[in-house]
Amino acid sequence: MGNCLACFKEPNSTALDNSPNCRKEEMPEAQLYPAPSHVPASSAPTETILSNGNHLTALPEPANNRFYPRKPHSKSAPAMGLTDSKPSDAKLNALFDQYKDNAEESILAEGIEQLCRDLQISPDDFRILVLAWKLNAEQMCRFTRSEFVTGLKAMRADSVKGIQGRLPELVAEVGQDVEQFKDLYRFTFRFGLDSAAGQRILPTDMAVVLWRLVFTIREPPILARWLAFLESHQSVRGIPRDTWNMFLNFAEAVGDDLSCYDDNEAWPSLFDDFVEYENDQANQNISKDKDCEGLIIIEQND
Repeated sequence: MGNCLACFKEPNSTALDNSPNCRKEEMPEAQLYPAPSHVPASSAPTETILSNGNHLTALPEPANNRFYPRKPHSKSAPAMGLTDSKPSDAKLNALFDQYKDNAEESILAEGIEQLCRDLQISPDDFRILVLAWKLNAEQMCRFTRSEFVTGLKAMRADSVKGIQGRLPELVAEVGQDVEQFKDLYRFTFRFGLDSAAGQRILPTDMAVVLWRLVFTIREPPILARWLAFLESHQSVRGIPRDTWNMFLNFAEAVGDDLSCYDDNEAWPSLFDDFVEYENDQANQNISKDKDCEGLIIIEQND
């Protein structure tokens, strides 16, 4: 506070006794301590009479004195953890650096596994797929700096705790919004491709894994039979993008018993093969049931 500390020094009684300035009638108070023009009348100097009869006039406290608390701001503070401000690039880049590979400007498999441990989420959890979708990751097991920083900024999260808080909200939104789920579904196909190798068709075993994962929510009734068909037909080596995308429409159109399937529709041939396989299985089951019934009758007659 500089020279302001002089105001708190102990007064010298001898100097006060001998000083003509002690007498109020000889010199008006306004001349002793003229108040600055910016100080209101209520803040004018006040006079105190000491026990020895001397007069001591106190200066008004400066408006910006740090020893007095400021008045509380009229605007209420935001609730804890809630803010409209965007995450800072500095925090986002620092968070990225915690997990990035030493040799590349990307978070690779090892870093993603560590991030999952910090998030307390399994790497094959649906929420990690949602996170990758929000980061718009081009490739599985790789988050670039640009994807990580831009994606988390859009999520309004710049810490592990922030990501943990946002993921349940995003999962709920995807579960409730059909268009968001469709976007996530289409992203999942691209995410599973090995773009570095120029892959354009998803290997069937990877497609099966991703179908199970993405349908953690909104699972269609025929999913289990569809995946069983793919796993039992090793000749089906890959799933093209069109087949992947149209499976959503196919699953909705055929219902849970394939009774609404119309082979005159322009479905991929793989769907025709699946329905034919399912019908054959159903006919075989009916024949077996009938045969079993016949055997029982014969045994009873004997």
